[in-house]
Amino acid sequence: MGFKIAVAGATGNVGREMLNILEERGFPADEVVALASRRSQGTEVSYGDRTLKVRDLAQYDFSDTDICLMSAGGNVSKEWSPKIGRQGCVVIDNSSAFRYDQDVPLIVPEVNPDAIDAFTKKNIIANPNCSTAQLVVAMKPLHDKATIKRIVVSTYQSVSGAGKEGMDELFTQTRAVFVADPVEAKKFTKRIAFNVIPHIDVFMDDGSTKEEWKVMAETKKMLDPKIKVTCTAVRVPVFIGHSEAVNIEFENPITADEAREILRDAPGCLVIDKREDGGYVTPLDSAGEDATYISRIREDQTIENGLNMWVVSDNLRKGAALNAVQIAELLVARGLIQPKKQAA
Repeated sequence: MGFKIAVAGATGNVGREMLNILEERGFPADEVVALASRRSQGTEVSYGDRTLKVRDLAQYDFSDTDICLMSAGGNVSKEWSPKIGRQGCVVIDNSSAFRYDQDVPLIVPEVNPDAIDAFTKKNIIANPNCSTAQLVVAMKPLHDKATIKRIVVSTYQSVSGAGKEGMDELFTQTRAVFVADPVEAKKFTKRIAFNVIPHIDVFMDDGSTKEEWKVMAETKKMLDPKIKVTCTAVRVPVFIGHSEAVNIEFENPITADEAREILRDAPGCLVIDKREDGGYVTPLDSAGEDATYISRIREDQTIENGLNMWVVSDNLRKGAALNAVQIAELLVARGLIQPKKQAA
């Protein structure tokens, strides 16, 4: 007997991708329910070759539902995830609402699967920030080999990280530039078409943005609290796919060739690293793919035990929807949940 799964925020970019990935990967679900706010009630979304009518999250009874994939935003999650958890439904939350809660595991299955056991404290599991997810997938096997001391990462993040509004704004502004119409910035602080913006999320007291802080805090929570992390997050005029230029300093010696071999064997990683024109991955190549791609692996001659690399992934998939579904698969594979219908 299969599970009953709810997807909250089913009309958004990530929610739709969650439905796609559940069906693609053959998740053992007998029933899938699409949920969103009242204003989206009745909207139709696709689940494989089926069409689901969206239901109102506020009116839905979770008592017979096993897992809720939550992608409705931080404010909605703060209000609803604890209530849903108390009804015995495990929430896998894509927002930042519970990532830094000590009683909520923050999980990337390739990185820290054993931490999932702590989900029973609140029946909530947090999905990391999209930039952090791909970073730690690439860093984990290297940390196991040579112990990372410090990471300096610059992210080049696509507009889909800001939701449908971000994608619409890039499209609208690009068209406006070509036809010489006025270019209006609504979602982003400056024009995004043919531009880059070194600002994602709100500014903090030390001059960092919240996005940059998230990468630091989440990497420490999942990988190792001793690692020093600094980040500059930049929004770029790309629809899908986040890229990262990563500089890593290790405790122990590691060569570029060793790193390449380690990453080739690492779960979730795909190395495409030829020192020739086009012998690397771009965000366009990663769109619609599950892997975290790694290119441009080379030794940093300015520090001892240093490497540089380029890390790219589809932010809607590994950065969000795919990772959430993989967490659900991990719960099932480890026997941590059973279908309520079966239990009854």
